[in-house]
Amino acid sequence: EKALGVGANLGPLHGIPIPIKDLYLTKGIRTTFGSLVYKDLVPDTDETMVQRLKAAGAIVVGKTNTPEFGLAVLTENKFGDACRNPWNTEMNTGGSSGGAAASVAAGITSLAQSSDGGGSTRIPACFCGVLGLKGTYGRVPKRIEPWGVSQFSCLDTTARTVRDAALMINVMAGPDRLDYTCIKTAPPDFLKALDGRLNKLRIAFSPDLRYDVKVDPEVKSTFEAAVRVFEELGHEVEEAAPAIDAPFAIWDVV
Repeated sequence: EKALGVGANLGPLHGIPIPIKDLYLTKGIRTTFGSLVYKDLVPDTDETMVQRLKAAGAIVVGKTNTPEFGLAVLTENKFGDACRNPWNTEMNTGGSSGGAAASVAAGITSLAQSSDGGGSTRIPACFCGVLGLKGTYGRVPKRIEPWGVSQFSCLDTTARTVRDAALMINVMAGPDRLDYTCIKTAPPDFLKALDGRLNKLRIAFSPDLRYDVKVDPEVKSTFEAAVRVFEELGHEVEEAAPAIDAPFAIWDVV
């Protein structure tokens, strides 16, 4: 309101409340990494992407729940109750960006910062019926830590619409000299790309990744309907999945 009153230049996220996943530093706001080890940590600096969000006018309204160090597919830790799904509070949100997905699904915020190293943005978004965009690795700069999955995780956005997600990624993306893993070239304009023509794509899909799992019939039906949409749009679509033995053992090594 003060900025509006003095005619200041307004950023693309001016006045938009955005919570930050509790794995990332926020100046003056407790950051626990979901662990009691850091229960009293209040950083004196912001992550680069938080700095960029604030510079664009966003209001950081707090932190979203995550499992300890983000290393679980369910969002629960020793600080309290598990993160419950807004659609059915008897269910979990998935993880590790469960708090971000719950915030957007419940209408608490229209955007939330999330991250993904092995499904941590996409799984909660799927469970909560919102959009979880995992971008290209290195598109959004980050702080590399020796623990957890920070070496190969991506900083993302959880949103209600594709256009909202593009707006937030536009703000967060771009080179940063403090991250040796980030992409060094300037990012494209993701909002402008939404209005462009999409070339024909070759899309692989799998309902079960060839694992011995039971897929709910309703989920499978909805999934197959989405596949047909891509076919109707003229894209080349084929069922395929890599043959991977002992995937969980591989994950443990990584």
